Amino acid sequence: MAAPSTETDLPGLPGLPGLASVYRDLHSHPELAFQETRTAALVAGRLRALGYDTTTAVGRTGVVGVLRNGDGPTVLLRADMDALPVQERTGLPYASTARGTDADGAEVPLMHACGHDMHVTCLLGAAAELAAHRSSWRGTALLVFQPAEETGDGARAMVDDGLYERFGRPDVVLGQHVAPLPAGTLGLHPGAAFAASDSLSVVLHGRGGHGSRPEATVDPVVMAAATVMRLQGIVSREVPGSSTAVLTVGSLHAGTRGNVIADRAELRLSVRTFDTVVRETVLAAVERVVRAEAAASAAPRDPDITLTQSFPAVVNDPEAAAFVARALTDGPGPGLPIVDPGPVTGSEDVGILASAAGAPCVYWLLGGADPRPFADAGNDPAALADVTRGLPSNHSPSFAPVVEPTLTTGVGALVTAARAYMPR
Repeated sequence: MAAPSTETDLPGLPGLPGLASVYRDLHSHPELAFQETRTAALVAGRLRALGYDTTTAVGRTGVVGVLRNGDGPTVLLRADMDALPVQERTGLPYASTARGTDADGAEVPLMHACGHDMHVTCLLGAAAELAAHRSSWRGTALLVFQPAEETGDGARAMVDDGLYERFGRPDVVLGQHVAPLPAGTLGLHPGAAFAASDSLSVVLHGRGGHGSRPEATVDPVVMAAATVMRLQGIVSREVPGSSTAVLTVGSLHAGTRGNVIADRAELRLSVRTFDTVVRETVLAAVERVVRAEAAASAAPRDPDITLTQSFPAVVNDPEAAAFVARALTDGPGPGLPIVDPGPVTGSEDVGILASAAGAPCVYWLLGGADPRPFADAGNDPAALADVTRGLPSNHSPSFAPVVEPTLTTGVGALVTAARAYMPR
């Protein structure tokens, strides 16, 4: 299948700007989780122009578009919409200078540092392609533009708002995530493909005082430093080498001045696992280490350990993944190159949409990096990984997918996979 041009009008839709312009506009106007009002309005307007039955404010700021095209399967295509509190440093002419207010009320810079603007644009392109060529498929296209993936709340919010009761239950859930693979390439791994995610807040309680008299205090900074270092031993010493886990302390806040010993320190942790037993082991070890370090420091009270976010691993149904892979590589047109990236320790809440529907999930990586540095790597996963490590990753202030061929590949992948499930 030849994907539509991203610089000119979409097929059958004269007068609508090209997808590249849409992408650059979305990139310049990022919005945080559950604040995606401008993005949702743009999406809804385009879906309505394409003839989709369109509903807004699903799960607060989500958008659902439904295109019924006779009897046949229902295929859910999903894109997430939210951005991150990151100061962009790409130097692009369409770089974001936007600012917003986060959930804690703080003013923060905003950036599409994870590529959700690319996801939205690709799904809009797929929506146009499906609407313009109804003679090539039969069934129902259920397009879900989801809020709040970065907080892990968006998929659940849409399900809880009656997504399937209101719009029908899909036979399969399909989607993609842009990543620093070479543009024009897809990455698809059957089975557990993206890790489960658990986020924790840990508050360590000390006894404050003057920086010149530490003996009269219980210093939470020292307590926090010891805790951070001890936590690093959990994965290396308590998780089997045959298993995978990641534990990151991404934030540590304590005190306001160099000569004042604070009375509390807060750590923010991220835990990624694929296996439920490993997850339980790591979370139990975190609690044990935190409480032990507090006791060792003579903390005046027990620490507060709060699970702030949790969502399961994304598991690609093996049979469905193989079916989609065949469609992408052997379907009409030149086919799309696919590599198996192995399990990815990043996390996604798209699996909630599939499990709530009782439907198989197929979720792949969409290469978005300049393909030139990959020229000598071929399709060898190890060589690709070496190049990838030198590139800005998702969530980096320098992360910026190349517009082409990322867009045409992403549109083509979504449409080809959807049509495979809805043949004429």
